[in-house]
Amino acid sequence: MPEPRVEVRKTYKLFIAGAFPRSESGRSYVVNAADGTFLANVAWASRKDARDAVVAARAALAGWSAATAYNRGQVLYRVAELLEDRRGQFVDAVRESEGVTARTASAQVSAAIDRWVWYAGWTDKLAQVAGSTNPVAGPYFNFSVPEPTGVIAVVAPTDSTLLGLVSVVAPAVAAANTVVVLADEHRPLPAVTLAEVLATSDVPAGVINLLTGPIEELAPVLASHRDVDGIDLAGAAGDLAGPLEAAGATNIKRISRPALPGHDWSRDPGTSRLLRFVETKTVWHPIGT
Repeated sequence: MPEPRVEVRKTYKLFIAGAFPRSESGRSYVVNAADGTFLANVAWASRKDARDAVVAARAALAGWSAATAYNRGQVLYRVAELLEDRRGQFVDAVRESEGVTARTASAQVSAAIDRWVWYAGWTDKLAQVAGSTNPVAGPYFNFSVPEPTGVIAVVAPTDSTLLGLVSVVAPAVAAANTVVVLADEHRPLPAVTLAEVLATSDVPAGVINLLTGPIEELAPVLASHRDVDGIDLAGAAGDLAGPLEAAGATNIKRISRPALPGHDWSRDPGTSRLLRFVETKTVWHPIGT
């Protein structure tokens, strides 16, 4: 008979600037499955961790937004390939976190991968949809072109741990923004598993950063941060959304309001989320020169 072995319990860390640091506070907390059994330990991010994530996202913005749209699409498509390779692990993470059947979890993971591919395909088509050539009275070309808003803080949905997460993160980065994601505090495993995929993909360090811990503690730091250009409150509870909007207004952030209760993340997303963190730049150029 083989000797019994001690189970190796995992402690997930933060994902900042392409690395997996421990929280500077040294804190962590226990994450349990939907049935109450132990799943893992997860880092409890501090305010300084949140600020470090913003610094990483800002540093990555210039390179990511300057990359060609085709290149960004190829980079994001590679993420979908890695998601497909590890879909069994994601099915288990969703099933254990949400307490759904394996069949339901499998359907959600498939939808999340398909959605990531869908947004990856939009990177080199966004300019045609959101931009235009404008008629003007004079010998000039006048173009309206879409540009990223900048560094976006994302409060991940709490009712859809993977599909909802992909539905808010993928469009932001497809539009050439960089993001700092606050994962669902109580069910973060699909999000931190996604971070492990990102670390082995071609996504440049700092483009996507992920924090775990109490939303009430971390979200206000990002909402009031002067170097955060927009915030997606998709997963912010009703009593938290108002103060976060007010904090974001202090430096005129672009704010996307929380998803309505019972929002169906599986429905066709259209282009609405793709355009939420896009600015329009107008360029004039003389004709003939």
